[in-house]
Amino acid sequence: MARTPDGPPPVPAVQKLRVRYAKRGRLRFSSTRDFQRALERALRRAGVPMAFSAGFHPHPKISYANAAPTGTASEAEYFEISVTERVDPGRVRGVLDEALPQGLDVLEVVEATPGALADRLQASDWMMEFRDLPVSVLIPATERFLAAERVEVTRVMKNGPRTFDVRGAVVSLVASPCRDSTCAILRMVVRHTTPAVRPDDVLTALQSVAALTPPTPPLVTRLAQGPLNTATATVTDPLAADQDVNGI
Repeated sequence: MARTPDGPPPVPAVQKLRVRYAKRGRLRFSSTRDFQRALERALRRAGVPMAFSAGFHPHPKISYANAAPTGTASEAEYFEISVTERVDPGRVRGVLDEALPQGLDVLEVVEATPGALADRLQASDWMMEFRDLPVSVLIPATERFLAAERVEVTRVMKNGPRTFDVRGAVVSLVASPCRDSTCAILRMVVRHTTPAVRPDDVLTALQSVAALTPPTPPLVTRLAQGPLNTATATVTDPLAADQDVNGI
């Protein structure tokens, strides 16, 4: 006979929330698994009525979307959570932000509308800050990259080395000086592809086409991720549709 879990079935979910959070400072070195553990502890401390899956090993109904690589900061990370009681998204934002460690900051919580959040995350807007690198060195490197039809890099993945094109995923690439002229800033909009093209892949590609070798590793921050506006090469807000329905 098939085994069934003891006890009553889990309480059904009545509401789904979409959450945007930031990963700042030293917490940029936390992994996705580190964040998952911290989040589940914070949800319990905050008293959020989480919905759980059925089965012998119930787990919270939380889905994570396109997390930034370990070592990069981000102002636009997202997850969804189902709850068993209707809650005020604004209140959840406050209590959850207070329960999470400093550097993992909850920026926005909205009630989810129909449709998959993952489908809206089409591209990312990244910033790379290069200390002690003149912008006069960075600009020619970006021009050579943009002039190429294809720039391949090789990255070691779980199943071994894989070679893929980086150029096709890069929608825009702009170099500019810092305010104090002691560094250079590289802004780039990168389309989400399979495999995902990461900022370090773009840096490897710049080294390949222009022999760009920064004196120190850049500080990388994801500024936004969401729907891609191809006409303006910009990334828009993935929660805008939810905000309209929620009356925000």
